[in-house]
Parts: sequence; C-alpha cells; structure tokens
Amino acid sequence: MNQKSNSPRLEKALEVLARLEEGAPQRVTENLGKFAPDAAEVILGFAFTDVLSRDGIDLKTREMLTVAMLGAMGTAPEQLDFHMRAAMNCGVSREEIIEIIYQISVYAGVPAAMNAITSAKKAFAKADA
Repeated sequence: MNQKSNSPRLEKALEVLARLEEGAPQRVTENLGKFAPDAAEVILGFAFTDVLSRDGIDLKTREMLTVAMLGAMGTAPEQLDFHMRAAMNCGVSREEIIEIIYQISVYAGVPAAMNAITSAKKAFAKADA
C-alpha cells in the first residue's frame, strides 16, 4: 500500500472488510493504493466505517441490502460477486440469496436478475469448494 500509515478510521474499515472476506483488506488496499495514496482512507473509511459500521442495521442485513442494490444496478459485477460471497460469510443463506434475486427480477427486471444469478452461482461454487 502506498499510504504512510493507517488511521484509526481506516483500521476500523479494514476490520469490517476482513469480516466480509478473508484476505480482502490486503487485496483492496493494494488495488486502491495503486490508484492514489489516500484512496483507501477516503473510500473504505466512508463505506465501511462511516456507513456499514453504524448502529441500527446489523452487518448481515446490510449485506443483503447491498446484494439487492448491486443486483438491481446491474453495472457493478465485480462488486456484486464480492458482496454475494460477503453476504454468505455474514450468515446469509442460499435460500435468502435466491429470494433476493427474485425481488430483483420483479423490481429491476429479468436481465438484472440473470446477472445476479451468475454472481450467486459463483458464490455458491466458492462456498462448496
């Protein structure tokens, strides 16, 4: 990582990211560090400390919402792949993911649901490996 040191805000973000998927903090910080030295602090600090770490909604529910939103967007396949795995790592069952995808089909359309199915199948395969 091209950053001098991790702030407490970034450390908290990396802790949450580690809960979502083993090895993710290193992969993501390396990727962001190649873009800009402060990118991890700005992006991860906002997403994982300022928002995901808030009280009021547990991490499992937040991941279910994230899967639904990314699936409905249909424009962020890599992030959807990651959050499908993260959701499962937070206790979201296959049956719950399937139900989320059915919701996507109704409110975002069949093409978005088909893309979400592709991500779900990848996450299921990884869980089975």
